[in-house]
Amino acid sequence: MASPILRNNSTPRYATKRTKTRKTRGHEIAAIAQLLGTPLLPWQRMVADVGTEMIVDRKTGLIIPAYREICITIPRQSGKTTLTLAWQIHRALRWSTPQRIAYTAQTGWDARRKLIDDQVPLIERTPLAASIARVYRGAGAEAVIFKNGSRIETVANSLTAMHGKVVDLCIIDEAFADEDDRREQSALPAMATRRDAQLIVVSTAGTQRSTYLNRKIEQGREAVKAGRKNGIAYFEWSADPDDDPEDETVWDKCMPALNLTIDAEVIRHAFQTMPLGEFRRAYLNNNTTSDERLIPMKQWSKVNIPNTTPTGELSFAVDVALDRSAGAIAVCDRSGNIEIVDAREGVSWIPARAKELARKYRAEIIVDGYAPAGSLMEPLEALGLKVIRYGTKDVTAAVGLFYDALLDGSVKIRPHDKLDEAAAGVVKRMLGQSWLWSRSSPAVDITPLFAATLAWHHATQRQEKTIQRSQIF
Repeated sequence: MASPILRNNSTPRYATKRTKTRKTRGHEIAAIAQLLGTPLLPWQRMVADVGTEMIVDRKTGLIIPAYREICITIPRQSGKTTLTLAWQIHRALRWSTPQRIAYTAQTGWDARRKLIDDQVPLIERTPLAASIARVYRGAGAEAVIFKNGSRIETVANSLTAMHGKVVDLCIIDEAFADEDDRREQSALPAMATRRDAQLIVVSTAGTQRSTYLNRKIEQGREAVKAGRKNGIAYFEWSADPDDDPEDETVWDKCMPALNLTIDAEVIRHAFQTMPLGEFRRAYLNNNTTSDERLIPMKQWSKVNIPNTTPTGELSFAVDVALDRSAGAIAVCDRSGNIEIVDAREGVSWIPARAKELARKYRAEIIVDGYAPAGSLMEPLEALGLKVIRYGTKDVTAAVGLFYDALLDGSVKIRPHDKLDEAAAGVVKRMLGQSWLWSRSSPAVDITPLFAATLAWHHATQRQEKTIQRSQIF
């Protein structure tokens, strides 16, 4: 039976176009990748072909690369390491003179680990191993020395790391980690006397703090828009920031290794388990803020529907802030329609308001018995109300299921300013392998969100399975 044909439909959002009148050495890099056992993917071949276009230098008459700088920003697990390794070996073995290649990562230790633990074993398993004279593995002196005099060496992440050296090719890997230009400021003087030197900057997107990479992205996009044919070659595979991160057609559009070396099921699992901001950064290659929302604004807007009114059998839930500065009461019906009934400063008002609601609608009151609202159980019961006590496991389950319901749009929420503020500012509190809404930030009153969560869970999941107050977890 023939193997299935794997397809990838990604296209770069920005890419320097190939100048077909120029000769390229991309095919030579492709041949080395083949020897390494990692044949170039279409995106890698595109970058190699453009990045090694050759021109005649007007000053010296030498044939040199048209692009002194190549910047690549791409989702994680797309194959940037295999491309840069093939590029380094090509430079070391196929250039006319011995080459000095500097490999840098976010830290010197990361660079050493990548070269010695990941890249050297790849070379040693192939015929290319015969070209190596020696591998230095000592801390701070890691390098691959080739028989022709070329060398690949790791370089620390500092301004002076390349001081006094002459470098022909420099790789700045994981550029998102840089909050300043120190790696480039170290590399450029070391490359100054080499007319054919190249700088390769490669990274997945970063955050607002990734000032170096963000500047490179801005410069690269402008170069592509201007149609520049020298100096800087720029390539970016990313989703539009307004794209739905759960839409698999978006993944197919921006992930050039999807269905080739990485399976869609892996991406589905990542989407389900990673914080949304980190998923966007890692797999959609979107720059994110440092304080990414746990509940996506786009999804929250979808479930906030004016004039939503819970009807029929109702569940009311009460919550109290950690410092008892505020409280909230929420209601939900069996269809998942939610409304914040009341949200005020202080807690003394809650028992009387809860009694009014419980009597009017013949409803139960749900309380997290191990949270600050647990202290209200006795006053509420003394008023003759039926109180349902949730334990920690119940609350954890409620938060997880409610979060899923928010993301799949199966709830309807009557808009409320204080609930909006809670949804915008809430973060996770890890609890073993599960998590809860965190009460730790004094700047965010999440009582409306906790109350809505418990009311929704009881109304839609537990209405027929009342939890006994005596149950202990």
